[in-house]
Amino acid sequence: MELSMLLDYAGDPRRAADQAAALEAAGLDAVWVAEAWGFDSPTIMGYLAARTERMKIGSAILNVYSRTPALIAQTTAGLDAMSGGRALLGLGASGPQVVEGWHGKPYDKPIGRTRETVELCRRIWRRETIDHHGITDMPLPPEKGGRHGKPLKILTRPVRADIPVYVASLGPANVRMTAEIADGWLPTLFVPEKADAVWGSALAEGAALRAPGLGPLQTVAGGLLAIGADAAAVRELARPQIALYVGGMGAVGKNFYNDLAVAYGYGDAARKIQELYLSGRKRDAAAAVPDELCELTTLCGPEGYVRERVEAFRAAGVTMLNVTPVGPEPARLVETVKNWL
Repeated sequence: MELSMLLDYAGDPRRAADQAAALEAAGLDAVWVAEAWGFDSPTIMGYLAARTERMKIGSAILNVYSRTPALIAQTTAGLDAMSGGRALLGLGASGPQVVEGWHGKPYDKPIGRTRETVELCRRIWRRETIDHHGITDMPLPPEKGGRHGKPLKILTRPVRADIPVYVASLGPANVRMTAEIADGWLPTLFVPEKADAVWGSALAEGAALRAPGLGPLQTVAGGLLAIGADAAAVRELARPQIALYVGGMGAVGKNFYNDLAVAYGYGDAARKIQELYLSGRKRDAAAAVPDELCELTTLCGPEGYVRERVEAFRAAGVTMLNVTPVGPEPARLVETVKNWL
């Protein structure tokens, strides 16, 4: 199992990136850079490439609506070149809240767009001449207004033609597609004890269609990390974040994180959190997050307990433990957990 951390999109990005880079020496294997509707992740990822030597650098996530597949492929190939082959492409459809509210794009065909983007990125990195017509047309045909385009291939030579592609997905159809075509999976609010019941069938169905050359699907999941007798109090920091996703990342009936909470068995709480959050009562929404959900999505407590949580994530198939170290000595936390892996 590898060890990674998520670079949050809130706060000072340079300070956060410097802190993440410092953890490379403590054994951190990768850093994932979030975007949402904050600073763009490729800029910060490029900075991290210059500040580090060994650590992998991934996007978590680039959505498939705000950039063309060609631009996503170019951006990732550029990062891979500048980092010496350490790029990880984290892709996803995001949700209507971000895509329509921030990017002004209709939230249509999310699974088809993701599948197509993965296919086109890999073809571009192989330096194929791209003549593709689907959700995206390359080149734009005359019947859609194209007049001067012709099939092209990327001018530069990517360092790798097999840059790993990780897909963020939660719903059964999207998870099935992820297990079929992606190198890795980026689930959010992952509860290891409940993962098989929620996603087991979809993962198995997708794996049955998986190309042998891809190898086993990698899974990246984890949560807040704190070790110590009083570290359990740190998990309270998870409440507002869970409330944001379960309550605020989409309208009623259009929130995938709320659907996940329901699938986990927290239906009444999920409805209450969403109602409170969408009415502007964010603190009340956070207070309504079940204690158990906070506990099972984090790794906070005495050392023995945290080690048990690490093993629970391992048993659920997690291959890269993604943590957010909290406390005055993040390097010590990373070193401790790295020694367990």
